[in-house]
Amino acid sequence: MTDSSKVVVRVPATSANLGPGFDTLGLALSLYDEVEASLFEPSEDPASLGVVIEIEGEGAGELDLGEGHLIVRTMRVTFDEMGVPQPRGIRLRCLNRIPHARGLGSSSAAICAGILAARALAGASYPASSGGRPLVRPEFTDDDVFALATEIEGHPDNVAPCLAGGLTIAWTDQSDVPHMVKLIPHADIRPVAIIPRNRLSTEVARGLLPKDVPHVDASANAGRAALLIAALTGRPEAKLLLAATEDRLHQNYRAPAMPRTADLIERLRGIGVPTVVSGAGPTILAFSTADTQDLIAPEVGTDWHIQPLDVETRGACVVSPETR
Repeated sequence: MTDSSKVVVRVPATSANLGPGFDTLGLALSLYDEVEASLFEPSEDPASLGVVIEIEGEGAGELDLGEGHLIVRTMRVTFDEMGVPQPRGIRLRCLNRIPHARGLGSSSAAICAGILAARALAGASYPASSGGRPLVRPEFTDDDVFALATEIEGHPDNVAPCLAGGLTIAWTDQSDVPHMVKLIPHADIRPVAIIPRNRLSTEVARGLLPKDVPHVDASANAGRAALLIAALTGRPEAKLLLAATEDRLHQNYRAPAMPRTADLIERLRGIGVPTVVSGAGPTILAFSTADTQDLIAPEVGTDWHIQPLDVETRGACVVSPETR
């Protein structure tokens, strides 16, 4: 196996929605999964495909260790999308730090990792499957990566910040082509993830949303989302962030599936801490400021894991295996 047939991809956690920016806003966070991906030739059965997966951290002992693993599935879709032959053997070593089913973008991180790994490996040499000739890597741009990640995930609000880093505004045009704008939040923004032990699937949370919402609520969210961009990028004041993170489109509808999350958000907002449901929940994302940083822990107690984070500004990247 050559050095070109092994890559390490680092992907950040993300928080989508950020309150009023439903299915649009996302923030990359300084909590990372790392995936070492390599290619090999199965020796026991020349006609078979082979997958070998090692998992450390989140999902160890739970996740599929074969072709059903999300990263493997994503890699195979990417190889097909790029028009290169499928490798007969894929080996993954996953160091998972992003909590699963908590609203911190673990599935988006896996999808982005799979696409970037496949793209990086597309020029590797396959001794048997390609007759010993190196595969020619076709042009597969960052826009192509974003489009494929959005297609697999279903919507762009998590994959956009995972790939680009920072604060992203994502949308799809009338042709269902995804787009994004990346912004860098003010240096004083201090995200804090408040993570419960329990999990909640995105499908369950999304299933609680109504098909229609009152016009007054849609109007209120549009104004709050615009205000939130101003607060995150220019005026990170607690009072402004508190007003800007108000939501009427999804959090209240999802509250029955995560009553402890809803209760804690109400209590924290009641003492002036800007808080939102992270993604589909049940994790809470707080925007800590000098005025509010000492208020969080006493209100949260010991049933939750409080994790101060930074905004990850670079996004997903391929790194050298030696520097992992």
